[in-house]
Amino acid sequence: MSSEKSYTRFIVFSLVVLMASVFVFAPSSEVTAQEELVLATTTSTYDSGLLGKLNPVFEDRFDVKIKVIAVGTGAAIRHAENGDADVIMVHARPAEDEFMQEGWGVNRRDLMYNDFVIIGPESDPAGISDLEKATAAFQTIAESDEKFISRGDDSGTNKKELSIWDAAGVEPGGKWYLQIGKGMGDTIVQADQMGAYTMSDRGTYLSMKDKIDLEILVQGPVKGGDPVLMNPYGVIAVNPAQYPSVNYSMAMAYIGFVTSPRGQDIIGNYQVQGEQLFFPNALSEEPNFGQYVPEEFRN
Repeated sequence: MSSEKSYTRFIVFSLVVLMASVFVFAPSSEVTAQEELVLATTTSTYDSGLLGKLNPVFEDRFDVKIKVIAVGTGAAIRHAENGDADVIMVHARPAEDEFMQEGWGVNRRDLMYNDFVIIGPESDPAGISDLEKATAAFQTIAESDEKFISRGDDSGTNKKELSIWDAAGVEPGGKWYLQIGKGMGDTIVQADQMGAYTMSDRGTYLSMKDKIDLEILVQGPVKGGDPVLMNPYGVIAVNPAQYPSVNYSMAMAYIGFVTSPRGQDIIGNYQVQGEQLFFPNALSEEPNFGQYVPEEFRN
């Protein structure tokens, strides 16, 4: 055998051994990569700190990493419609019903509720603190030309706010009405800095109240106030028939966890400075078929 052939065989053998070593000893992404669940959710569940208590328990139990996309409800739903989320946690039932009706979501469950509150400076320049109805408070703010900061981001809070302006017969606009296109936390901070009014979910406000000078001036139903300010949350899996690549099995496991006695206990026991931020309502002895389907299919 010529030295040239021997050298060629040696090179080939060396390459085979090297490739085998890489295959055996190199880490496999399929083996080592942790499973991921993408949750698109409203900013209130994130800003309030609730997800920081709820998600780690699920991650540990199922050995999965939850990627949270914290945006307004409208944006969370759009993420799901684009196939960029596995499960959504939002708070705008009409938008949730439309999401379900168009076939983007399946297996909706009621999850929890809190309420909205109207907050503003302690001096209350518009004089709304004695008013019981949100519509009357909004009318008074508009008539006073005192500044109102709106999220303006198509979130569940923004949708509710706009519905109250509409019910009040007011078309908000002008220099007194500022839409900033940001989440609840940023909106509260800006209202605080400007001495303005805004509407917040109770949970986010309570989680921030020690850092701001704004006070609750009009209560929601949790404290016996206007029922129109009720704020229910739902959780929905993205339809795998629309996007087969979504992590549907883990999404259903997550829905099962947050609506289970364990998940509901975490939600109900979560407090900030002794105040409960969310009230679980997934478990009920009475049938509640309305949580599963859009309104037009409930009769």
